[in-house]
Amino acid sequence: MTEAAATDHGVLVIGFGPTGAVAAGQLGRLGHRTLVIDRLADVYDKPRAIALDHEIFRQFDNMGLAEAIAPHVEPFTASEHFGVDGRLIRRVDMVAKPYPLGYTPSMVFSQPAVEAELRRRATSFSNVRAELGVELIDLVQTSDRVEAKLKETNGKRRSVTARYVLGCDGASSTVREIAGLGLEDLIFDEPWLVVDVRVNESALHKLPLCSAQFCNPARPVSFLIGPKNHRRWEIMLLPGEDARQMERPENVWKLLAPWLTPQDGELWRAASYRFHALVADVWRNGRILIAGDAAHQQPPFIGQGMCQGVRDATNLVWKLDRVLRGVSSDRLLDSYTVERKAHVIELTGKIKAIGQSICERDPVAARRRDARILAEGGGKPLQITRQEIIPPLRAGVLANHEGPARGSLFPQPRIASAGTVRLLDEVTGPGLRAFIDGRRSDAADLLALCTARPYLFAAAVAPAGSGAPDVLQETEGVLASWFDRHDAIATIVRPDHYVFGTARTAAELGDLLREIEARLHDVPAGRDSHNFDPTMERTP
Repeated sequence: MTEAAATDHGVLVIGFGPTGAVAAGQLGRLGHRTLVIDRLADVYDKPRAIALDHEIFRQFDNMGLAEAIAPHVEPFTASEHFGVDGRLIRRVDMVAKPYPLGYTPSMVFSQPAVEAELRRRATSFSNVRAELGVELIDLVQTSDRVEAKLKETNGKRRSVTARYVLGCDGASSTVREIAGLGLEDLIFDEPWLVVDVRVNESALHKLPLCSAQFCNPARPVSFLIGPKNHRRWEIMLLPGEDARQMERPENVWKLLAPWLTPQDGELWRAASYRFHALVADVWRNGRILIAGDAAHQQPPFIGQGMCQGVRDATNLVWKLDRVLRGVSSDRLLDSYTVERKAHVIELTGKIKAIGQSICERDPVAARRRDARILAEGGGKPLQITRQEIIPPLRAGVLANHEGPARGSLFPQPRIASAGTVRLLDEVTGPGLRAFIDGRRSDAADLLALCTARPYLFAAAVAPAGSGAPDVLQETEGVLASWFDRHDAIATIVRPDHYVFGTARTAAELGDLLREIEARLHDVPAGRDSHNFDPTMERTP
């Protein structure tokens, strides 16, 4: 029975913000009948998220969005942290060129414009339908589908069914509540005011040239340089200050007085928040799953909130794709909570540590903090990169052997081909892939071992001029350096670009291939695992 005949939709996505739009767009590209709803009729016109990184831009590029969103994205400046006396104590920058994923590692963006492009891309697929101004009322699960009860703006109620429901409906998620998925408190709760200003061209010279954290115990403040003339301040509220009163324009401009006057720009948004650190206990209840702010919330100190939601969507969609196509059991979906929850908790711990350092209100403790950070830098401002803060995956659909690159993001070198240079994903696609170190004399044999698996895209890669004619030629040595650094001759990479595992020998590569088959072909529903034919898979 076909997916369409068995149920109304393959997936119902609740919430059409960035996480829901990415999920819907990726499901659309993979051919799954998808309905996405949102109770709001349009994109929220104020900026909330402001930062993204190269992993997320890579996903946008894989979705065919790089050109459309490029006008709304700029490189993120370094962030300078200033201590009690205004002394520079730490500098957070990005890794040096050649960039490991092929893009500027850290970026800022305009959320309303980028979100609109994400929605446009999702609905460009004939198998994706978006219904706006539609509210979720209830979900009822059966053995093979979920019935969703919806309410339209005119009050009309109706039901649709889907094989799976994905809740991307924000921090106060209705899906999470209906599914009975509780939240764990990761212990961070601080009141802040977020202020966005479109600064006049003539006043930009008054502002810092880099983003900054003013770690002043009297009132900690973050300053971020957004695209074009967009500037953001995140200002800690003090005990006794009324959050709603502090949002009033006259009070906002008083807080901004060290930098700007009301004549220097347009107040775009002022919103008070309590910066929380929360994560859902479990991210799945049967056929109902959650992602984005519905599954976790973290303080914004390194700009990872939206990035985490996109990681959720990308992690889940490639697994849903396999389950919907019947080439993997739905037990594969259990790895979603395992992988993403641990990653969120680890990254949130790092963000909390940075946030607690910034939020220190005790002047004596703040001076000790400054001295400790400077000592870590050898008496100079400590230099770190944003990229080293992001952890790898630690468990889930990963090789049993804990190789040095397992669970990390696979790099994306530039490939020379027919007089042009393209990024690796443009050449290979973002499916399940095997890569061989093309400098090796046995590269052809290793490649043949992989190409015997029709569900796997396989390629050998070597620096230009150092490999056989049929080897992909990289222009900057990014992947050659990666193979050397990790003592690997081959690797298997998941569709979300995380490394399943690496091999040091041909025998280890054979073991790795058998392991990925066993993990992904885990008794697909309705099939005898002993008779399962992996050639029935669609080649990426």
